[in-house]
Amino acid sequence: LIGLAFRTTHLYSTYDMKFIFVFDGKPHRLKRNELLKRRRIREKAFIEWKKMIREGRIDKAFSKAVVSAFLTEEMIKDAKKVITYMGFPIVQAPSDAEAQAAYIVSENNAWCVGSRDYDSILYGAPRLVRYLTISGTEFLPSLGIVKPLKPELIILNEVLKKLNITRAQLVDIAILVGTDFNEGVYGIGPRKAYKLIKKHGSIEKLPYKILEKINFDYNMVREIFLNPKVDTNYVIEFREPDIQSLWDFLVDKRGFSPKRVKTIIDRLAKHNFSRQKSIEDWIEGSYER
Repeated sequence: LIGLAFRTTHLYSTYDMKFIFVFDGKPHRLKRNELLKRRRIREKAFIEWKKMIREGRIDKAFSKAVVSAFLTEEMIKDAKKVITYMGFPIVQAPSDAEAQAAYIVSENNAWCVGSRDYDSILYGAPRLVRYLTISGTEFLPSLGIVKPLKPELIILNEVLKKLNITRAQLVDIAILVGTDFNEGVYGIGPRKAYKLIKKHGSIEKLPYKILEKINFDYNMVREIFLNPKVDTNYVIEFREPDIQSLWDFLVDKRGFSPKRVKTIIDRLAKHNFSRQKSIEDWIEGSYER
């Protein structure tokens, strides 16, 4: 929670990045299957974490703790409170947040989607920035190493032009490899999927020996990405930060460090709105570090 506020205000005060936070709604029934699998993986990791703690294998236990981490409804409510107190708008997606974010950007009400996942590109986001971070590193507990993270700007039209395919074909490639809504086709990776769609044009036109391996409704998955369920009447309103409420909530109610919260509040209070730095400036600066 404190990390959310700290990262957001750093990027906001330094680069004038104004964030719109989009939250997931009810998942599509096909995605619920994937979420159930992830839940089982987390539960298994949690059991292994407790076992390693009992055995004193603290270094190994950390990797299991990361895998078993999950968001509760209370955590989400707390995050929404902090975001609101900071003055940033919240959009509640009817289903997938990535789809809603892609729609907002496609309507020119935001410059890009910020996400580690590529899903928003499949949903039609004109621009995606991955690794929107201030540290520039990521710790991989299973390997015990720190991996450098460089921001990545992906522009949909440039990707399609370079690959010489349509967005619908990009979606078909993703379906063959596997998405949150379907398992991939056995034996087909990204390169092979690209070659197949490039040659045959679409999933329907693939050779029978490949089609017989597909045991899911690819038309339904394709429709999810090409015509996603979104809220077209969303409201984006930036407000003045509620400094007192932010302090009361983070320090008095949640017990976070007053010094750290003061840094967050100072950034919000002293931010110079005339500064016109951009995400491009941030990306260039990240590569210079």
